[in-house]
Amino acid sequence: MKKLILLTLIVILTACSTAAPSELDRNHQTWQDSGITHYRFSLHIGCFCVFRDQMPITVEVQNGEIISMTYPDGTLVAETDPSYGTFSQHATIERLFSELEAGLAGDAEEVTVTYDSTRGFPSEIYFDYIQAAADDEISLSVSNFKALN
Repeated sequence: MKKLILLTLIVILTACSTAAPSELDRNHQTWQDSGITHYRFSLHIGCFCVFRDQMPITVEVQNGEIISMTYPDGTLVAETDPSYGTFSQHATIERLFSELEAGLAGDAEEVTVTYDSTRGFPSEIYFDYIQAAADDEISLSVSNFKALN
């Protein structure tokens, strides 16, 4: 009887450990496998925010670090800019994956995502943190992606 219980437990644990990766995991792996470490993209942050008329910003990233963020008119987003913290929170592909993972884990009540079909990064994300509340939603759009390495 003990052997039967042990065998059943092993089968259950093996089944749990070999579960298929999630859509998020598959796309994150595709992104990591691309080996892109230096890139530029346009980021549009849609929200009930003071900067909504200044979108999209152009972001350049190298080795996971933000090299620059610029407004559509070419003005650099300085670290002293009141919106810098909000922009930088979303300004790398890895940060977008982290936000998406947190949202899917329960930080948001509703999350929808579209992934880039070639490189796997999230190209469109929509978060509704509290469905019964107004003006807490945020959308993030990545466009004009260009690998620079």
